[in-house]
Amino acid sequence: MTVQDVRAFNRFYTQLIGALDYGRHLYAPYSLTESRVLYELAHAEGADAADLRARLDLDAGYLTRILNRFQDAGLVERGPSAADQRRRRITLTARGREAAALLDKRARRTVGALLDTVPEADRPRLAEAMRTVRSILGDGAAGAPGEVVLRGPRPGDLGWIVQRNGALYAAEFGWDATYEGLVARIVADFAAHHDPRRERVWIAEWQGRAVGCVMCVRDDAGPDTARLRLLLVEPEARGRGVGDRLVRAVTDFAREAGYREVVLWTNDVLAAARRLYRRHGFVLVAERPHHSFGKDLVGQDWRLELS
Repeated sequence: MTVQDVRAFNRFYTQLIGALDYGRHLYAPYSLTESRVLYELAHAEGADAADLRARLDLDAGYLTRILNRFQDAGLVERGPSAADQRRRRITLTARGREAAALLDKRARRTVGALLDTVPEADRPRLAEAMRTVRSILGDGAAGAPGEVVLRGPRPGDLGWIVQRNGALYAAEFGWDATYEGLVARIVADFAAHHDPRRERVWIAEWQGRAVGCVMCVRDDAGPDTARLRLLLVEPEARGRGVGDRLVRAVTDFAREAGYREVVLWTNDVLAAARRLYRRHGFVLVAERPHHSFGKDLVGQDWRLELS
């Protein structure tokens, strides 16, 4: 490989990105750097200026000017950090979240249009090639220690989903093998019959190991309803925002796939999961007692209407 090979790839990729934003409206009314700052704030709770400088490799003075403009525009709020009183915690306001969501929607739509030109059979190869480039050239988001990556399932991952659901729910809630059997049927049905355009599985990977999963499938209620299933986060990965990212992956995919709502079924003993669903806008619509998995439980139906 030569320097010229790298430069040729850079020219190709730069031209491709420029073509995606040919109307120069993707980031408007913000600059590319301002849009990156909004994105980081939207995806990292309780960030401070030092965090942002490290993640985005920005000059301290430049970042301060951006944050000052955001604060004047009512996009961010500053407050003392709970972890270190010498630092200032930066959070998006409601207006800031709306701005970040608009930019994210534009980006998803633009990249989605690009992916529409890629044959379905070539997409796994393209995704793997992107991961390889990022990993070899040292991109932390591609798998550095401490960072979590969401990816599609590889051979053996569907079996891992069954095994870890059975083991974790037995250890944490005392559920018996009938739950593992239920998970096995759900996974087997997905493997045999899923529509890749409207149904998907995500695996959360951390330090080279699978630490979480979630599934989006079409619900029996009709073609406009998606169902979130089998959300799981390993104990050692909790507190890293893995659950938030997995749920967001489902809701973003469901919107892009044309669903009008996402539903899910859970049980009242899963308190952390219920708080997570509520944070993402799900609403409890029904609950009923039942005896399953060797325990007396209260099942709950939750629903999220998609705009």
